[in-house]
Amino acid sequence: MTAKKRASVNIKNKKASFDYELIETYTAGIVLTGTEIKSIRESKASLVDTWCTFVNGELWVKNMHIAPYFYGSYNNHSAKRDRKLLLTGRELKKLANDSKTPGLTIVPTRLFINENGLAKLVIALARGKRQYDKRESIKESEDKREMARALKR
Repeated sequence: MTAKKRASVNIKNKKASFDYELIETYTAGIVLTGTEIKSIRESKASLVDTWCTFVNGELWVKNMHIAPYFYGSYNNHSAKRDRKLLLTGRELKKLANDSKTPGLTIVPTRLFINENGLAKLVIALARGKRQYDKRESIKESEDKREMARALKR
């Protein structure tokens, strides 16, 4: 498999940037089985309705869907199992302290494969948006779209 094809996997959680104000981002490794990484390389994963939580001082991603590998046999994984995230000790402590603050949560925003062929998950410390903030985000994106159309003419 060529490096260009590996790097083309880029799965985004578009709903996260709409529902949350992203404060700080981190790139974390993710513990996967053999059939999971094969499914991710085929872009058969989804970050919709995923979140991160601390269990015994370790960060876990919950509800992340990775489709079972088509050619997998009895070794195939379950689609929505919890997966451990790999961060440095300093980053884990900072995230643990920040996530205890009321109103802040940790959400995955992007899943990709780096140049070494390893799956990475970009997570963000986020604060929920209010309804009027969401309307403002929609208005900004519509304005950008209209400006792009005007420039093309």
